[in-house]
Amino acid sequence: MPRSLRRARNDEGWGAGMSVPPRILAIAGSDSSGGAGIQADIKTITVLGGYAMTAITAITAQNTLGVSAVDALSPEMVAAQIDACVSDIGVDAIKIGMLGSPAIAAVVADRLEGLGVPVVFDPVMIATSGAALADEATIAGFERLMRLAALTTPNVAELAALGGHEGMTARAVPYLAKGGDAEGERVEDLLVLPGEAPHIMAATRIHTVHTHGTGCTLSSAIATYLGKGLPLPEAVDRARLFVRSALRAAPGFGAGHGPLGHAEARG
Repeated sequence: MPRSLRRARNDEGWGAGMSVPPRILAIAGSDSSGGAGIQADIKTITVLGGYAMTAITAITAQNTLGVSAVDALSPEMVAAQIDACVSDIGVDAIKIGMLGSPAIAAVVADRLEGLGVPVVFDPVMIATSGAALADEATIAGFERLMRLAALTTPNVAELAALGGHEGMTARAVPYLAKGGDAEGERVEDLLVLPGEAPHIMAATRIHTVHTHGTGCTLSSAIATYLGKGLPLPEAVDRARLFVRSALRAAPGFGAGHGPLGHAEARG
């Protein structure tokens, strides 16, 4: 059996009636304030019953007011983290967030080809605060990852940078066009699967400034549900409900866009 699909073999760790958690690898940047990035991924995966592993692509100094510094890791270090997790623990699903450089985007694609597990790609370009987290060369490196992904999850600005609905349709890849940062009292997310009519997922807007990490939380929740074996539309629907629960449970930290309340959220 491929190592990516190998299940836990600890005879003492899993008793009768205990389910083995899905192993979810989050490939993303670190957020020092804990609201987004790897930190949001770990919280989401854990609360939803998954086993979280990480490959950190960049270190950021940020808080609810903005990003003050970014230091990307070497592609070799990112690859080594992925290899360490997959070769020993195994993996059931993968979430990709901030990449940090074109070289990192390329090495991540190299490592994911042939794994045979669902990949959720959040094409992070701009932080909630407005800070740029990807340059044009890195965005160009997204093409290969979108082809590998079971789902790409652009927000309004990211979708525009990727050519809008026309550009995504031309790529013939599954994507979720997120509507949380659009205007209006209703939030409409559009799930587009090649060969199917678009799925419109709508809900009343939750008015709050505490939205830091919503995209990271959504994509890692989808990955966790896919790792549990749920069909893609159901995984997206349940992940959206989890994000809404986390928004309502936000602790109110910080003077800007505060973090979500992962610990109190329900999937």
